[in-house]
Amino acid sequence: MSEPQASRNQSTTPAISRRSRNALVTGAGSGIGRAIALALLDAGFGVTLAGRRASALDETASLTPTTDRALIVPADVTDPAQVEALFTRHAERFGRLDVLINNAGVFGPSANVGDLSRDDWQGTWAVNVTGAVLCAGAAFRQMRAQHPEGGRIINNGSISAQTPRPLSVAYTTTKHAIAGLTKSIELDGRPHGITATQLDIGNARTDLIDKLVGDGALQADGTRRPEPAFDVAHVAGLVVGLAQLPVEVSVPQLTVTAAGMPYIGRG
Repeated sequence: MSEPQASRNQSTTPAISRRSRNALVTGAGSGIGRAIALALLDAGFGVTLAGRRASALDETASLTPTTDRALIVPADVTDPAQVEALFTRHAERFGRLDVLINNAGVFGPSANVGDLSRDDWQGTWAVNVTGAVLCAGAAFRQMRAQHPEGGRIINNGSISAQTPRPLSVAYTTTKHAIAGLTKSIELDGRPHGITATQLDIGNARTDLIDKLVGDGALQADGTRRPEPAFDVAHVAGLVVGLAQLPVEVSVPQLTVTAAGMPYIGRG
C-alpha cells in the first residue's frame, strides 16, 4: 500500500530546485532517524526517507506538513541492489545529493564475546557496518559525479564507539568500525569536496533508549541504575546545523550526551 503512495509523491509533486539543499536519511522510520528527517524537512531540505518498513516511513511523513519535499523509499541497507535503487530514486527526484545521514542500525545481542553467536554477530555487522559502507559508497559516487561535486556524509556512531556498555561486544565493535569508515571517507573525499562526520550520541530519548535506561541500565559493576536522557530533538538540531555548514567546513567528530550520564568515567 505504501509504495504506490511514494510513486504518487514522486509523480505529482514538482521537482525540487537543484539549488535547494537535500538529504537522504536511512533509518527514518523511527527514533533518531525520524527526528532528523523531520527537522531537515522543517529546515527546508528535500529529504528522502529510507528504511525497511514502508508503514513506518509513511508515519514519519505524516508528522510533517512539508510532504511535497519528502520522498519515501523503502529499502534494506544490507542489500546492494536496493541501496543502488534507493540512491537512484533520490537523484531522480532531487537532482543531486548534498547530505547523507547514515543512521540505520541495530543494538544487537546482549552478550560478551565468549557467548556471542556467529549468527548474532553477522546480523549486527550486516546492518551497522555493511549497510553503512554500502550507503556511504553510493553517496560518495553520487557526490563525486555531480556538478558541483561534493557533499557531507554524517555517520551515526555512538558513544559506544569510544566506551562500551557491558555485554555489548557486537554493537561496540561495529561502532568502532564506523570511526574508521568516517576517517577514511574524510581522507578520500578531500579531492572531491566530500566531508564526513562521526556523530556519537549518548542517551537521546527514543523508545529504545527509554527501554534500555528507564528501568535501570546495566553498569560495569553489575548493578542496574536509571540513567538520564535528553530530548532527541536536540540531536536533530545539531544535524541540521551540520547539514547547513558550507562545504569548506569539516566536522570530523561530534559527541553529544545526556548531562550526568555515566559516560565520562564510565564504570
